[in-house]
Amino acid sequence: MEIRLFDKVLLNTGEIAYIVEVYEQGIAYEADIDKSDGSTETNTIKHSDIEKVLDR
Repeated sequence: MEIRLFDKVLLNTGEIAYIVEVYEQGIAYEADIDKSDGSTETNTIKHSDIEKVLDR
């Protein structure tokens, strides 16, 4: 699956994240992750952390 800038994705943790930077396609991305407490955390995620793309 190809991940694009600003994709809304579902992580394996069940959290929703928005891709804000593609470091290397199929390897690593920077994402704004919506946390369960209502906060947003920006972190680097791996391609394997992504379950599926929800919205483009």
